[in-house]
Amino acid sequence: MRIKRFLLLVIVCIVALSPFNGVTASTVAPKDEVIYATLQPNGEEFNMYVVNSFEVEEQEELVDYGDYTNVKNLTDLSEITKEGDEISFTASEDTFYYQGDLENKPLPWDFAIHYQLDGEEVNPEEILGQDGHLQLEIETSANEDVNPIFFKNYLLQISLSLDGELYQNIEAEQGTIANAGKNKQVTFTVMPEKEENFLLEADVTDFELEGIEISAVPSSMSIDSPDTDEVTEDFETLSDATAEIDDGVGELAGGISELNSGVSSLKSGSSDYQDGITKISNGSADLISGSKSIDQALSTMKNSIDQNVETGDISALQDGLVQIADGLREASTGLETLQQNYTKAYQELDKSINAIPTNVSEEEIQELDLSEADQKVVDKLVSTYEAARTAKGTYEKVSKAFEAVTPTLDEVSSSQNKMASSLETMADQIAAASEGMDIQEGLKELQEGLATLSGNYREFHAGLEEYTNGVDELSNAYQDLHTGIVELEDGTTALEDGASELHDGTTELADSTSDLPDQMQDEIDEMINDYDKSDFDAESFVSDKNENVQSVQFVIKTESITQDEEEDEEEETEEEKSFWDRLLDLFR
Repeated sequence: MRIKRFLLLVIVCIVALSPFNGVTASTVAPKDEVIYATLQPNGEEFNMYVVNSFEVEEQEELVDYGDYTNVKNLTDLSEITKEGDEISFTASEDTFYYQGDLENKPLPWDFAIHYQLDGEEVNPEEILGQDGHLQLEIETSANEDVNPIFFKNYLLQISLSLDGELYQNIEAEQGTIANAGKNKQVTFTVMPEKEENFLLEADVTDFELEGIEISAVPSSMSIDSPDTDEVTEDFETLSDATAEIDDGVGELAGGISELNSGVSSLKSGSSDYQDGITKISNGSADLISGSKSIDQALSTMKNSIDQNVETGDISALQDGLVQIADGLREASTGLETLQQNYTKAYQELDKSINAIPTNVSEEEIQELDLSEADQKVVDKLVSTYEAARTAKGTYEKVSKAFEAVTPTLDEVSSSQNKMASSLETMADQIAAASEGMDIQEGLKELQEGLATLSGNYREFHAGLEEYTNGVDELSNAYQDLHTGIVELEDGTTALEDGASELHDGTTELADSTSDLPDQMQDEIDEMINDYDKSDFDAESFVSDKNENVQSVQFVIKTESITQDEEEDEEEETEEEKSFWDRLLDLFR
């Protein structure tokens, strides 16, 4: 007991006799600020004080600034003078501490804490001692009325200590959960310049909650730029690949454009061919009617010869032969015109059909499927290409029938010319022979010749009917083929438009990825700059008059929701004791 009193006396003497003469004035001694704030359980601010510490190499008089309601020396018994917002005191060497109380000084962050029990929101004062499923929501946001330097550069760490006997099935999706003895420690982190909303869920019995602790410190860690060479090489490969895809799609679009041009020509040639074959089909009836008239004329002529063999009058026969010859030549001329129109239409059709490309391989189609091209456009391209191949294959199968039409028309026209020439020759011979030959004998020969000609012409007429029936069937069947060609042309036009849009898209993709490695590096650098606060210079939270501030930290805690109020009051009383009171307590 005597030793304790002696030590106390020595300390008092040291303090009382400390030299105060020759004090060196200074206002720029390095200082730290630790802001202690208490929040209500719902996050509203309750009270705040600041512990200021100064690193002093030798005894000196210091000046500090702060709009404090009260100041307290936490280091020794020396006096602290407060005039307005100017705080002056004498500090001995080493570290000097003093406390300043603040009122109505907002924090750089706003906090909102909500409590739900079994899905219903409850006030903090009502939830004490209750059971159920707890949902605790913590919202953080910037307080725009405070210097934004703290919100932009400070990292928040929010910690909750949950009694393991009261809390079960704890979930915190955005937080980390760790064991702390029998308790569970739940921690959430808020990065600088971020506003967050955290949710904690648990099953609670006899609800109690220790104060939620929030610390705010500068995010001053330095972040080294990672080695991105390998990644940038991959992106360069991707950029080159998209450029190749763009080139390939460009070639594809060009090929589709040529295909569409070929199909358009095919449509035009098919239309001409259809018009020609329709005209032939429509003229078949007139052709058959004319041929039937010739057949009837031959039959009438033969009958007339039979009747006039006995009388020997052959003038009517001569006139009939001339008329038949004229009819045959007129029919031959019509067939020649028809043959010319048909040949022209057929040549256009053949040229258009042969213009359809069929040299796309299965491997090229598979490569297109595996590319990043629009799959709908690719599917449409493949289906159109298959339709074009089918149309060309069908044409190749029936092309021999198309080719046979022209020779047939030539042969029929030639035959009619020959018959007309024969009839004209026969008429001339009849006229010449009628003057000096035995008419009866000549008529008998003519009768036999006409009978043979009439029989042969019936066979020709039957063949002509078969030919015109075939032309009618070809005309009807070609209508469906032409309709398919028209639809094919519509499809290739739409396909060309789609391929053009696809090429525009791949070009845009290639352009946007051409400098992708540099873009990626810029993004990485920007992200690093967002979180690298290593160049941050601290500023005073209390007053912008304070200089040479080394660090500013915030220690924030909500009031506990517990039944042990007396112990809390004792703890608060303990915190309010001065350094000198706590020193004296050591000897009591």
